[in-house]
Amino acid sequence: MVGLVIVSHSKKAAEGIFELAVQMAGKEHRIVAVGGMEDGSIGTDAVRIQQGIITANDGDGVVILADLGSGILSSETAIDLLEEDIKVVIADAPILEGAVGAAVEASIGGTITEVVEAAEAAKQLSKLI
Repeated sequence: MVGLVIVSHSKKAAEGIFELAVQMAGKEHRIVAVGGMEDGSIGTDAVRIQQGIITANDGDGVVILADLGSGILSSETAIDLLEEDIKVVIADAPILEGAVGAAVEASIGGTITEVVEAAEAAKQLSKLI
């Protein structure tokens, strides 16, 4: 199953998005929330993201969803720090809606490409009818 890493500057935001995504993905999931710094302050930590990638990986790859630009930069650094060969893609998607879509696609056995596409499709969703 493709794993997901939710990267937010806020621990609470990452955990909330994780909670929603897990509700959609079911009990069998590879979703990891990496929010804030080790001491609980606001920020992103490449080493913690790297650990999240390793935890989320089961061999099918990992998709990262991040909230802000520096979260992307920290995620790119985390990928560079990996010592093992893990396919990782950073989705260009809204973090909440993208995480839910990605979680559903991963839970039904989607490939890493399909999971990224599901996350990125969230950019086109209209919330108003």
